[in-house]
Amino acid sequence: MTLLRNYLTIGLIALLAGCAGVTPRESVEGPGNVAAWNDHKSRIAALDGWQISGKVGIRAPQDSGSGTLFWLQRQGYFDIRISGPLGRGATRLTGRPDAVSLEVAGQGRFEADSPEALLEAQLGWRLPVSHLLWWIRGLPAPDSRSRIALDGEGRLARLEQDGWQVEYLSYLEQDGYPLPERIRLQGHDLQVTLVIKDWQPRELGR
Repeated sequence: MTLLRNYLTIGLIALLAGCAGVTPRESVEGPGNVAAWNDHKSRIAALDGWQISGKVGIRAPQDSGSGTLFWLQRQGYFDIRISGPLGRGATRLTGRPDAVSLEVAGQGRFEADSPEALLEAQLGWRLPVSHLLWWIRGLPAPDSRSRIALDGEGRLARLEQDGWQVEYLSYLEQDGYPLPERIRLQGHDLQVTLVIKDWQPRELGR
């Protein structure tokens, strides 16, 4: 099985289980409403489809800039597009359990076993795309240990996982779901800032 297939399989199991309760892989630090977090996590984990538009900024040792972000998620399929200076005109990453591809304007189309391998080989970014499928919703990825801090409403305020520090700077309410609006990620010589202007969440598995 490819790395992405492993992530999606684990993700499907977590979704079917409803992600109820703090798992043994989670360590909650400091004061926080754990009961509210369990309820919030169970509800947000049911979102297996979305459309996002916003902005992304990346600071790296040799390549920094900003661009616009579009992200379409339909259960196991994702389509992530970055345009503007950061995307060198346009960059598109698409994937499903049996195929992942990257299209870079003026350079062509590339394929690999995982989105992480593609981005590192072609753009030099060690960006945890498979974890971002969870982090973008304000959830820790279920396949590895995490340390979390909660805000006063039982949502993620900070997350540490696999060498990354993720800060949730603000949330917005969309269709009754509290979802991240501003996220800052730091790790592996990268700093990534996501500003989400529009969230369209869906529960496709129902």
